[in-house]
Amino acid sequence: MLAYVLDTARAVGDGPPLVVISPATGAVGEAFAADRVEFAVQAEPLGTADALRAALEVAPAGLDEIVVLSGDVPLLRPATVERLLALRRRENATIAVAVTRPPDPRGYGRVVRDAAGHVARIVEEKDADEATRAIGEVNAALYAFDGGWVRSRIDDVAPSPATGEYYLPELVAIARAEGGSVVALEVADYRELAGINDRVQLAAVEAVLRRRIVERHMLAGVTMLAPGSVLIDATVEIDPDVVIEPGAVLQGRTRIGTDTVIGAGSRIVDSVIGRRCRVWSSVIESSEVGDDVRIGPWAHLRPGASVGDGAEVGNFAEIKASRLGAGSKQHHFSYLGDATIGERVNIGAGTITCNYDGEAKHRTTIGDGAFIGSDTMLVAPVNVGAGAKTGAGSVVTHDVPDGMLAVGVPARLRHPRTPHTGRPAGEASGPTALGDGERPPQASAEDRAPISASEDTGSTA
Repeated sequence: MLAYVLDTARAVGDGPPLVVISPATGAVGEAFAADRVEFAVQAEPLGTADALRAALEVAPAGLDEIVVLSGDVPLLRPATVERLLALRRRENATIAVAVTRPPDPRGYGRVVRDAAGHVARIVEEKDADEATRAIGEVNAALYAFDGGWVRSRIDDVAPSPATGEYYLPELVAIARAEGGSVVALEVADYRELAGINDRVQLAAVEAVLRRRIVERHMLAGVTMLAPGSVLIDATVEIDPDVVIEPGAVLQGRTRIGTDTVIGAGSRIVDSVIGRRCRVWSSVIESSEVGDDVRIGPWAHLRPGASVGDGAEVGNFAEIKASRLGAGSKQHHFSYLGDATIGERVNIGAGTITCNYDGEAKHRTTIGDGAFIGSDTMLVAPVNVGAGAKTGAGSVVTHDVPDGMLAVGVPARLRHPRTPHTGRPAGEASGPTALGDGERPPQASAEDRAPISASEDTGSTA
């Protein structure tokens, strides 16, 4: 909520915004510590005038003009603040204040005008009598002050007899009493100045903000098939000609490349999606996806996932802290964790990189053009070489050299047989236990039998 107010302040001001916090709201300072923001501390929450006093103790001396915004009014537009400043400068006024007329004025300070129609004073609801509460024009808590004047008068604000707090609107009465000019900017859309005091008001304001965000993207060339069902954070960047289907949620620092389709029900958080991609009902978190990639349905890219150009990630596939190289395919019910997968690799259904031994995580590396058969367990740390293959159901516990075939539990090495001759592609040899430098026991008849191409891998695409 405060982030929207700060964006407005930066849009109209020359320097960093100054935010007043209290010891109870120190978390706000932590949340915005990395932003271009300065902070003042109000030791006790003694009212809005006391908050401004705390701010003036930190603000640079000699400021000609001081603008006060409320931190709970996120719908305020920079153009409205600029109009308020222009009004004060044009009229050379001591104070300019924004006013509006909401359908229900309860909770707001009422604007009391004199016989000439000028603002005479602003009365907080807690201090108002019945006649004053009947006034429909309210203070919107947006002010522009003459800088020198407000510094000289902030300590003249008396506490409220009802609450003991120091109210900022009391400066209006002080200015009028000494002959100063107070001008009012009437804002027709009361919702722009709506404050937030409960979850109902928060939801109403959020709905307006989200509609603004969606409309901004549609005007920039993004297609929304059901705009009211899409949730997009203000920080998300979307290129033209992207299609967003119903129920999609785009959050954080997400960026979507042109001609990409974000399918119904997808959730993308702090991730970069390339051009001409198709994300279908999937979750992507803190990941990078190249161009021409297909993801889903129901895939999950966890933090640290990176998917190369033209790759495919199928249904119920999961990637965590791993790179899936360009043109590689990971289809159905598979998990890649802490792995580096080369280009044009096939990851068969049910493949799992067993990356955790109960105490530490270990990496798996698979070379270009490798073919991983269905239900292969890759027990890390392990390397599978370029062009190597694993048979269906294999449990690979040791490295597989380039071009070799690993089959069995635990997996043993073989030279893949050529499809035409049935003979090993390399030098003939019996099965060798992975990582075992000694000659294996006499091979069984089953081990000696030729293996067809489909038996070599048993993978599915």
